[in-house]
Formats: sequence, C-alpha cells, structure tokens
Amino acid sequence: MSTNDETCCPRFNPDPWDGKTITWQGKRFVQDRVTSLFHIPLNYGAVMTRVEAAIRAAGAKLGAPVMLTDENSLWGADVFVEADKDVPGAKMVTISGTFMCKVFEGPYSRIGHWVEAMKAWLNSEGKRFSKLYFYYTTCPKCTKKYGKNYVVLLAQID
Repeated sequence: MSTNDETCCPRFNPDPWDGKTITWQGKRFVQDRVTSLFHIPLNYGAVMTRVEAAIRAAGAKLGAPVMLTDENSLWGADVFVEADKDVPGAKMVTISGTFMCKVFEGPYSRIGHWVEAMKAWLNSEGKRFSKLYFYYTTCPKCTKKYGKNYVVLLAQID
C-alpha cells in the first residue's frame, strides 16, 4: 500500500496483454463477491480491502496480482484476486484455459462498447468465447494519478 503521494498500483503496461492469447493452467485466485446495482459496484473497495488483508496476512501477496471480475449479474459480480498460495479462510479457486486479451482505455461508461469491440475482434479471428472476464488494472486513485484507465477484457475461447 502507499503513503503520502505514492501510488498503490504499479503503472500498467498494456503490451503483454493487448491482442495476446494466454493460457493458464490452475492459476490460483481468492474469490469474493461484490454487490452491484445494474452492474455498478456498491462495495468494491471494501471487498478489495478485505481480500487484500487476507492475502497479506497469509503471506500470499504477489507484486502486481491479476484481479478479474466476472460481471455475472445485474446485482453482483464475482471477483478473483491472484494469490501465489492458499489463503486460510478464503474461498480459493483455480482458473484454467486459453484466453484472448484486448486492452481498452477510457471511462467505465464505455464498457458496453468495449464488449462489442471484443466480440467483433473474436469474430474476425474466427473464435467464440465461453466466459468474459474484466481485469481492472488500477484503483481509481492510481487511475487519476497516471491519467489512464486501462481495462483488459479476457475472453475464454472454446
């Protein structure tokens, strides 16, 4: 975490993600749930604080963990925070598969457009997806400091 005017999130580099295909085999995550109202998160910060504290207490922290969101309901979303080992008391899951990734930049209000752009890109590549995750790369404070709001869409391809 940060002190004074430092940032808590490392500056995001889109190059390793944009237009790339990645494969994970048993990538470990802590899973939690955010309450939402029409996909607008109501307690995202509190959930991230709780998960971060559990990960830190277990000594399972990574330098720049991947944090995925599965927007699976108008009323909530599953969040997955990468951890390098099991976290006692937390729901642990593994994610495996092949994912095509695309980086977008701009305000969250553009997410609907980004999803459509992602679908069009996958279609142009002759691919279909079974699951779509959102990787919000920086917290709002760091987004403001860096002046960029990068969001990576990860489409699990069939």
